[in-house]
Amino acid sequence: MPHAQQFEPEEFSPAPARSRRSWDPVVKITHWSIVTAIIANALVTEEGSGAHIWVGYALAAVFALRLLWGLIGPAEARFSAFPPSLRRALGHLRDIRVGRKETHRSHNPLGALMVYAIWCVLGLIIASGIAMAGPPSGALPGSADQAGEVSRHLVAEQDDDEDEDEVKGAEGSESMWEEVHETSVNLLYILIALHIAGTVFETRRSGREILLAMLPGRA
Repeated sequence: MPHAQQFEPEEFSPAPARSRRSWDPVVKITHWSIVTAIIANALVTEEGSGAHIWVGYALAAVFALRLLWGLIGPAEARFSAFPPSLRRALGHLRDIRVGRKETHRSHNPLGALMVYAIWCVLGLIIASGIAMAGPPSGALPGSADQAGEVSRHLVAEQDDDEDEDEVKGAEGSESMWEEVHETSVNLLYILIALHIAGTVFETRRSGREILLAMLPGRA
């Protein structure tokens, strides 16, 4: 007599099962574009350089697209699929403690809080960066040399016009944004480390291919 199946096989299969989560191409592209921009500005571009600033503008555009996709994209990508909820996050922690496994069509409640935390910090980084460098329209779009000249001009203003900045009160404002920018970047690195650790943990706990689901060509 066949045994009646009471639970979803994905949740209790002894071998890791393929994730049912299906991220659409826009989610994947924006995710990895943001990752690439963060790595580029952390390891490749020089802080305050034209390249650094333009990578930041690109990051802002991609981030804006992801937020828009949270309103009009497929069900798994929408904000409504992973609302920030401390109560649900605590419930998810209890599930982990007792070994209960649940499937989520989007981010799990803890992952959702992490996503919103990262997005908030990204917003601070972008806002403070624009506050220091100005909007793209004022950065003379064109060749890399032009962009670099913009950056050098900004740095020169910091070094050479201190007296004028003191009079106008601009130096204090710029210093404040610089501090916000640096603090936010450091906080982002911590959140990314926690995000990676959480992804690895949840992959091992649930047996679902959480990271692989975000790769191109994977459903």
